[in-house]
Amino acid sequence: MEAVLAKIDPIAFELGPIPVHWYGIIIASAMVLAVFLAVNEGQKRGIKEDTIYDLLLWGLPLALICARLYYVIFQWQYYRVYPSEIYRIWDGGIAIYGGLIGAFIVVLVLCKRQEISAWLMLDVVAPTVILAQGIGRWGNFVNQEAHGRATSRFFLQRLHLPEWIINQMRINGVYYQPTFLYESVWDILGFILLISLRHRLHLFKQGEIFLAYLIWYALGRFFIEGMRTDSLMLGALRVSQWLSLLLFIGAIIVGVWRRRNDPALAWYLDAED
Repeated sequence: MEAVLAKIDPIAFELGPIPVHWYGIIIASAMVLAVFLAVNEGQKRGIKEDTIYDLLLWGLPLALICARLYYVIFQWQYYRVYPSEIYRIWDGGIAIYGGLIGAFIVVLVLCKRQEISAWLMLDVVAPTVILAQGIGRWGNFVNQEAHGRATSRFFLQRLHLPEWIINQMRINGVYYQPTFLYESVWDILGFILLISLRHRLHLFKQGEIFLAYLIWYALGRFFIEGMRTDSLMLGALRVSQWLSLLLFIGAIIVGVWRRRNDPALAWYLDAED
């Protein structure tokens, strides 16, 4: 019984002296699935498989660097004292918004160089990105991070969570809100919604699947972020809440503006071979 109730070891196994963390395995698995789905959809939209791989080759390193830098910048009071821990990404501590910024830059540059519509590329990868985000949150679960405020075991049981999740949310003798789970469920629902709707004829113009992704993700992140206890405050809200609010409003404004001012916008499905 004790083995069942023991918390999950963040180290999955060791390759000699090298520990392999569940966090890395989960993130890597999410990215592999995302790439597979993006390649499949990209081929339907006339984007070569090699182009998606080029995006991964350049986008992944920059996204990881930006995700870590974003986190370190907003946790600088800690890292200025422990600078040797800045590179320890396997211990957790990456900010998805930083990663999205880095990946977005690579998409723009790559599409410009290969003369591909950046809007179309963003439409292809957006649903796979939100799926990867939903899966990746389970890495936070294993590391016992990205949780919410203290709560009771009774509350977690009322959510009908399995025992192994409830037990993992007990950190230093205190139970916490599983905000990782809330965001994971929200992201996966967003993925299902986007892939269910994107092939409907004359529903989305190019770029609007990406904008819908921003709206969906930012909406959920705004409220879920407010439940967390480990993110930086900026005035009345947390930094990620401000950014979520900006993305939510900005995506709606851009979507409305494009529809009103560019009636020649191609429909998403018009790019199909």
